[in-house]
Amino acid sequence: MKAVLEGTVIAEADDAETILIEGNHYFPAISLRRGELVESPTEYTCPWKGAAQYYSLVLDGRTHTDLAWAYPTPYPTAIEKVGRDFSGYLAFDPSVQVGP
Repeated sequence: MKAVLEGTVIAEADDAETILIEGNHYFPAISLRRGELVESPTEYTCPWKGAAQYYSLVLDGRTHTDLAWAYPTPYPTAIEKVGRDFSGYLAFDPSVQVGP
């Protein structure tokens, strides 16, 4: 599975390593290949997953604001519902193409 931004692979992982939640593929943080994640002040709390941490991605000198998000400490019930611990896994904005 690859996450591609403007023709550049920014994350890549085996399909078995990603987790599909509500139509979004969540990648392990170690799968980031290009760019630097910078914590964003954007706040969001999902009613069933918990507090999200947004990140901007700096790639080739350009900052892509709030391009990724993760749930550092999802609710235990969310982990149970998903069936896997997705703590810290990254999902990407729809402007990022995700696929094989």
